[in-house]
Amino acid sequence: MKVAVFSTKNYDRQFLEAANSQTQYELVFFEPRLNRDTAILAAGFPCVCVFVHDQVDAPTLEILAAGGTHLIALRCAGFNNVDLATAAKLGINIVRVPAYSPYGVAEHAVGLILSLNRKIHRAYNRVREGNFSLNGLLGFNLYERTVGIIGTGKIGLILGQIMKGFGCNLLAYDVYHNPELEALGGKYVELPELLANADIISLHCPLMPETHHLINSDAIAQMKPGMMIINTSRGALIDTQAVIEGLKSGQIGYLGVDVYEQESELFFEDLSGEIIQDDVFQHLTTFPNVLITGHQAFFTKEALENIAETTLGNITDIELGRPCTHEIRYQPEKILIG
Repeated sequence: MKVAVFSTKNYDRQFLEAANSQTQYELVFFEPRLNRDTAILAAGFPCVCVFVHDQVDAPTLEILAAGGTHLIALRCAGFNNVDLATAAKLGINIVRVPAYSPYGVAEHAVGLILSLNRKIHRAYNRVREGNFSLNGLLGFNLYERTVGIIGTGKIGLILGQIMKGFGCNLLAYDVYHNPELEALGGKYVELPELLANADIISLHCPLMPETHHLINSDAIAQMKPGMMIINTSRGALIDTQAVIEGLKSGQIGYLGVDVYEQESELFFEDLSGEIIQDDVFQHLTTFPNVLITGHQAFFTKEALENIAETTLGNITDIELGRPCTHEIRYQPEKILIG
């Protein structure tokens, strides 16, 4: 089978080609992102492989279907960039890679917490300039601090396990209670109680209409003054402008994000020689208590191996007509996984 792989970087090609030694698909790599303007590149490809910032909307899907595509293989967990209703109408199967890097993402969240708290990123730059002053680098003990985890699937659970090792108290908010987190001593509470009592809040829930701008001005007003927010999930969980106001007022004492609401025009690209036009993002970078990474929480060797192997395995399942546990099936008012 011919597979058109969009949004390709060198590391994507490296790991997909290594995994393909077992399947022998004809992989054709395209550096541009998939959208309605680039979809014509996939003409004649039964399968198209995409990543988080590819735009798989209705016009794009219609172009793909006209060109013979019947399978979209997401090499990511989220599928909010796919028009599932249109895909179902056109008879295009959708598969994804769930939970490919739970340890990597949770560990990155902890890295943001530690760096922000102990100002490690600022201390590194100071020492390189011969400045060994400790002024402005004061942190706090994580021991006995309260960590609020919003979303307690695999990543949220692993974060809870790590923070429990630091001696933290765990509060949790999720529609579904995870008994493994409760076994750690984690306490499920309603969102207002978590917001009011957590010293650190870490977001690990999916982006859905119900969670869009979950962290907004009303939520921020309920938080402890000077608390820390960490987001390694999806950028639009946070109302960026509201967070900026919270940083300016001191209500938010620390912000660590690996995702950003308008990141599709920024992340995964080298823009070091350009003037970034996003004024909101540029404003965020001016705060000394903000740490931003460019959607790299997933980026580990183990994750890229898992993404490549699972992606090609999903394609094989669909090609051979086998049940695929990672298929996303759309029904009106309902999305079924597997």
